[in-house]
This record gives sequence, C-alpha cells and structure tokens, in this order.
Amino acid sequence: MIYCKEIDEYIKFVEENPNETDEEIKLLIKNIVKPTLSRDDVFFDEDKYYKCIQYCEKWYYKLFPYQKFIYALVFMYEDKNRDVVIFPDVFILMGRGNGKDGMIMPLANFMQTHYYGVKNYHIDIVATSEEQALNSFNVVWQMLEDNEKIMKKYFYWNKTEIINKITHSILRYNTANAKTKDGKQTGMIIFNELHAYEDYKQLNVYSSGLGKIIHSRTITITTNGTVREGPLDEKISLSMPILNGEENFLGLLPIIFKINDKKLVDIPMKKFLITKNKQDIDITFWCQANPSLRYRPTLLNEIIRDYIKMQKQKSYRVEFYAKRMNLPQQDEEEVITEWKNILRASYEDVEREIPRSTGDILGKSAIVGIDFASLNDFASAGFLFKRDGEYIWRQRTWICAKSKFFGDIKFPFDNIGQAGFEDFEIVNKDSIDGRDLILWVLQEMAKYNVKKIVLDTYRYKLLEQIFKELGISIEEKNNPYGLVRMIRYPASIAAIVAPRIEVAFAEGKINIGNSAIMRWAINNTCVKEGKDGNKKYEKIEPKLRKNDPFMAFVAAMSVQELLDEEIIYAYV
Repeated sequence: MIYCKEIDEYIKFVEENPNETDEEIKLLIKNIVKPTLSRDDVFFDEDKYYKCIQYCEKWYYKLFPYQKFIYALVFMYEDKNRDVVIFPDVFILMGRGNGKDGMIMPLANFMQTHYYGVKNYHIDIVATSEEQALNSFNVVWQMLEDNEKIMKKYFYWNKTEIINKITHSILRYNTANAKTKDGKQTGMIIFNELHAYEDYKQLNVYSSGLGKIIHSRTITITTNGTVREGPLDEKISLSMPILNGEENFLGLLPIIFKINDKKLVDIPMKKFLITKNKQDIDITFWCQANPSLRYRPTLLNEIIRDYIKMQKQKSYRVEFYAKRMNLPQQDEEEVITEWKNILRASYEDVEREIPRSTGDILGKSAIVGIDFASLNDFASAGFLFKRDGEYIWRQRTWICAKSKFFGDIKFPFDNIGQAGFEDFEIVNKDSIDGRDLILWVLQEMAKYNVKKIVLDTYRYKLLEQIFKELGISIEEKNNPYGLVRMIRYPASIAAIVAPRIEVAFAEGKINIGNSAIMRWAINNTCVKEGKDGNKKYEKIEPKLRKNDPFMAFVAAMSVQELLDEEIIYAYV
C-alpha cells in the first residue's frame, strides 16, 4: 500500500467538501487513485516527488493542495521496470484563470534537472499559437532571468530554448508548423489548450517522437472551448469509461474540474447581486471548475466580472460557460439544440458512451432522406424510422477528397473505421458518383418497407437519370404512389419541420446512434427566424462546417407522418 501525505490530505478534503469538487474528481479518486495506491506492482518515487515540491516552491510558487496531489500521481512507475510511468497520458481540464502554466511549467523545469536525473529528457510545449506557447515557456524563462546568478550555473537559455547543463535536457516551445517537427526524441510533450485544436494533424506529428526516452509522457492541460467533435471532446470521451472503472489500458490520468449542472453556476451570485457585498458570495460550486479559487482572490474578481458581462452581453455567454465553468453551451437563439441533447441522441448512457440501439427494425416502415450541396463535396443519405414516438435515423455520408475544401474541413476523418466513425467514406475521385449513393439506398431498402425517398427538386434533377435507369418511380400528379418525392420549396419544409425537431431533441426522442459525423453536422447547423416568424436552417459557416447529414434527416422528417401507419405483413 502506497502512502503519500499530500494525496491522503486531498482525498480527505474532497470527502469533507463534497460540493466543492465535481463528480469526475470523485470518480478519479474512487476508481483510479485508490486502486493505484493499493497495487503492489506500483512504485511511488517519494524521493524525487519531494525534491520536486521543494524545487518548485523555492524557485516558483507555493503549490496548492490539489496541485501537490496531481504532482504525486506523475511520480508513479512500474515497480519491475521503473523506466515506465504508470500514467503516460495526463489530462487536466480546468477553468480559465486557474494557473495552468504556473502549475505545469515548474514541474517541467524540474524534470530537466539532475534532481530528476534523466539525461536528454527533452520537453516540448505545443500550442496552436506562438503567443500561447510562449506564455508557457516564459514562466521558466522569467524565473531564470530573476535568479540569473545562481541559475546560470545550471542552465543556458535564450528566447527559444532552455538547456540544462548537466542533463542536456532541452525545454522548447512549438507552434503550428508541425511538418518540421517530426521525429524529435522527446521525453515529455505538453499540449496546451487542447480545445483550440480542430483535428489531429499537429498533435500526431509531435506524439510520433515519444517512446525513445525513458519516462515518456504527455501532459494535456486545457480549458474547454467551443469546438465540438475535435480532439478535446474525444479526450473527454476516452476519460469517462476509465473514470467509471473500466480497465485503463491507455495509462490515462483524467483530472477533470468542471461544473456538471448549469443551475449551479448562478447560485453563488444570487445574494451578491442584491447586496453587492463580496462576502455574500459562496464560491463552493464555482470551485468545481476552478480549484484555485479558494486560494486566489484575484480569480474571484475575474469570474464575477465575467459573470456580470455574460448577463448583460448574451454573445459572451457561450465563452463564459465553456471556459470559466468547463460546461459547453451554445447560443440558444441559433443552435438547433444544446450539445447535451445531441449527445443524448447518440447514447443511452452519455457518460459510459453506450450507443442508442435501433431495436428490431427489420421490415419496418422507413423514409429515405437525401441531401448534398455538390457531388464534388459532401453527399448524405439515410433511413428514418419511428418507434414508440422515437425518431430513429441511420445514415451514410460520402466525402470527396478532391474537394478544394477537404484539407481545411475540421473533422477527424483519420478516425474512419473506429467506433462512431463507421458511417462515412472518403471518395478519392474528382466527384462522388451519384449512382453509388442510390445503389447504397437500394441495397438497404431491401431490408425495410420504404414509403418514400425524399430530396429537393435541385438534387433530384442531378440524380434524375440514375433514378430512371434503375426503374425508381417518381411521385407526380398522375402517379401519386411514386417512390421519390421532390421537395419543391425547401424553405417552407424547414418552417414546418424545425419546431418538431426542436421538441424531439428536447424530449430525447431522436436517436442517431453513435455517429460522430451526424453530431458534427447537427452542431454545424443554425436555425434562423425570418421576418414572417418561420424558421429556416443554415450552416453556421458556409464552406467548412458541413451539414448534409442533418439536412438529409430534415428531408426525411418532412414526411414523417407516413411512418404513423405501420403496415404489418402476414405470411401464410
């Protein structure tokens, strides 16, 4: 049994202050920390840990209890092979202003020294902007400058690198030009502000240099943000099963400080807004996302100002919730639905990521929806079912790799084939073959009782010849039972369908299964209200944030009433 006073004290603090820490921290202690402490194959390097605390507090700042708790977990190794760390992937999520750089950079600097004792333990700070990377780097640079007489015995430094004279370990910062960084022999990578990354291109390049030095690890430290379905959301998704007790094969240490309930955000300010007396602010719930708040009065002032700004300036609301409280919200006046409702459409259990199933839909009535902006871009088709008031949607999307926008689209296409990324395909041609789309629809139709195939007039004209060649009938005045229905006025359809979709999301009656591209498409769509009071759907950003999978769903929903008359076939 491993004993560490700082870990024990923080566990006691969490137990005695249940409202000051979020559920993720409680799960971390229950399902990761305590089991690790009880293992007989784990070595805690107590000597280096306390040298680290002493070094950091002497040359930087006095560490807060939760920071000492985190530091201790970094110094856990396999007992039989102490070159291998127990947690090679440390993930820290906390609100803006909690001193992320001030916590991680002293630790990084210590790991350069002979006290840590690993030669050539190079450390890369990685951020999307030079300013962000330099801010982290300058924490160490400034300490060296302030203590130049002593520190010049141990370090060389300039504006780009800090080198320890004894271990030759280099601390350096890196920015967006990832192509020039491949193959570095890195001991530790610090990924700063993961919420700003929209794909894995830069992250993967830096990670490729790990594993060549002992004690290889990454530390990701970030606030939340407004980018959805990117690397941060995936990191959180990887964390939740582990926090809930699943086997931790990844060696991931998820330390998540966040408020889980939007209602808790307003509680600290209720009395203060009346009395204007700071003594009336109970910071307890805000501490869930801001563990430094108890120790930093200046942070309280910042959060109060941002809260009041958020109340008066609605456009700031999204940023306040995401970055101060780690509770992503969306602009309620424009988005189709809140992100939590989109996740609920994918999962029966959001935390454990248990996908919503279709149940037995073989032979059931279905509507096919089709949408695409251009066949040299994106195209989507899907099947809509209705069961017990629940709308079930399963789709497929084709993406043209030769599109001039493909390289700039912020969606993790590289995950294709993994869970949640199985319902799209990349077409390496100049355009998507409409015949492939229709043939996929026909193949799937054999399983169901399809009432209609729905698409607007413009899309139909581009596919008309293929429909005719394959003998698929068109709904017309003289053929009301034709299979393909054209939407002649798409704007009017959106006006009818949008309120129904909004209610269905709010009530948890939409089931899209575990589809990352469908979640992304929904989140890329805004709903606008016209002068006539009718709602219409638009892309949030017209070129790079595609919404074809969602608009195919809208097309199918336009005739959802056909699913109310279930036909039962009896075979004798």
